[in-house]
Amino acid sequence: MKKIECIIKPFKLEEVKAALAELGISGMTISEVRGFGRQKGHTELYRGSEYQVDFLPKVKVELVVPSEQVEEVIRGVCESGRTGQIGDGKIFIWDAVETVRIRTGERGPDAL
Repeated sequence: MKKIECIIKPFKLEEVKAALAELGISGMTISEVRGFGRQKGHTELYRGSEYQVDFLPKVKVELVVPSEQVEEVIRGVCESGRTGQIGDGKIFIWDAVETVRIRTGERGPDAL
């Protein structure tokens, strides 16, 4: 099993969610986060004064999938989350050593 963390632009969430649903992904966790990468934020004007916005709003999508489904999830997120502009985000893949469903005690892929 693998844990996949996707950092995407907030307005792409619905498209990414739909793409994952098409792949049969039944559960995910969504967090509103802030950060920056190569774009290093941007400058905004507020009441006539310029100020630097270092941390931009992003959405983090977290899911755990069977190892054999990782490539199709990556493809789905990339296709649905891409705008072609800097700041589209990143995907991180981690080994998920164990999964336990709290309600039933099921473990491993059965707990997904």
